[in-house]
Amino acid sequence: MSNSNFTRRGVLRTGAVTAGGLALPTILTAASHSGYTNAPSGGTVTLGFNVPQTGPYADEGADELRAYELAVEHLNGEGDGGMLSTFSSKALEGTGINGMKVEYVTGDTQTKSDAARASAKSMIEKDGAIMITGGSSSGVAVAVQGLCQEAGVIFMAGLTHSNDTTGKDKKANGFRHFFNAYMSAAALAPVLEKLYGSDRKAYHLTADYTWGWTQEESIASATEAMGWETVEKVKTPLAATDFSSYIAPVLNSGADVLVLNHYGGNMVNSLTNAVQFGLREKQVNGKNFEIVVPLYSRLMAKGAGENVKGIHGSTNWHWSLQDEGSKAFVKSFGTKYGFPPSQAAHTCYVQTLLYADAVQRAGSFNPCAVVEALEGYEFDGLGNGPTLYRAEDHQCFKDVLVVRGKENPTSEFDLLEVVEVTPRAQVEYAPDHPMFAGGQLGSCNPGA
Repeated sequence: MSNSNFTRRGVLRTGAVTAGGLALPTILTAASHSGYTNAPSGGTVTLGFNVPQTGPYADEGADELRAYELAVEHLNGEGDGGMLSTFSSKALEGTGINGMKVEYVTGDTQTKSDAARASAKSMIEKDGAIMITGGSSSGVAVAVQGLCQEAGVIFMAGLTHSNDTTGKDKKANGFRHFFNAYMSAAALAPVLEKLYGSDRKAYHLTADYTWGWTQEESIASATEAMGWETVEKVKTPLAATDFSSYIAPVLNSGADVLVLNHYGGNMVNSLTNAVQFGLREKQVNGKNFEIVVPLYSRLMAKGAGENVKGIHGSTNWHWSLQDEGSKAFVKSFGTKYGFPPSQAAHTCYVQTLLYADAVQRAGSFNPCAVVEALEGYEFDGLGNGPTLYRAEDHQCFKDVLVVRGKENPTSEFDLLEVVEVTPRAQVEYAPDHPMFAGGQLGSCNPGA
């Protein structure tokens, strides 16, 4: 890792830009601004990796950082190249980005919006970072995305699942590869109805910030549409570690399903408390009591241990997928670190490649050139099948996985099994869907 000087200078380009053989003259216009924030000088370019190294999502952050380091290696022509060989775009050749060696700096978001903005600001102003990426909290993602819009740099969101990130808080300089709460609900609801029926009473425990709110809204809406009754919705602090006082009232609520709108360490602790209270052995309303975790990860499953067996949820990606891109990434990551990557690692690795590819195809680091190269961009070979970066809101659309905790895992990493690959068409929605209303994408900001 190294720091680069905080510099700004204009970059002018000549020659046509092509994508799939089609000339894109508008990119030339975007790349011809008189200046933009942190235009690289010399032979290197600096990226800023802003991840939770402390706080309730620190496990996710550690895996994100591993993936970022691997992506930099591959971009610079080191290692086996990973997904560069499976990516449908062949613009990247392992020679850096636009011929410049990739360097990086890191920051600790602490899973706090103010800390995340401060570390991102430092990386932009002191280290000359031209792109910021990372985060495992939607509150952090929304805060840093707003900062990057103001500063004139691109934000490639890491793990952020709130509808708001590409909904009311969307920004022209921000892009999300990860799926969202609406997509989780759209994928999960039909599976839950098939498994547990349409006559259920659900009790929600919800992390009290933007992700939890939109996850609760999404899953409640989808399950109520199929006949479930929502008995109660209770918000819990993000900093909570003991959820016993929140679990106890569930026992006398009449609910026969507990929905844990929790992630990371929150989910590990709340699920553990729920099992300790004997919820999984109970019968209510003549039915076996069930627990649902709308957003799952392998790291959470590992933390919760035996408690995840048979519990359903959704995930953006899983290391057991057998497409060529996923296999290439799992091989690279496993060779370097000795264990398979999480969904957080996957989305962060992919976002780094997508940014580099957009710069390479545009022939410029100018944020407006990058925006135009990514808007409406369709690609494949990075896991999840054919994927679209929608122009209207900068949200990726791709297949979504429904998973459950394995009853008989074969290793400490073999904890989740994919029970359904939900096709992209089932989780798509209109850009003006009510759950995503209220914000304006605005225009790209090149900064200087």
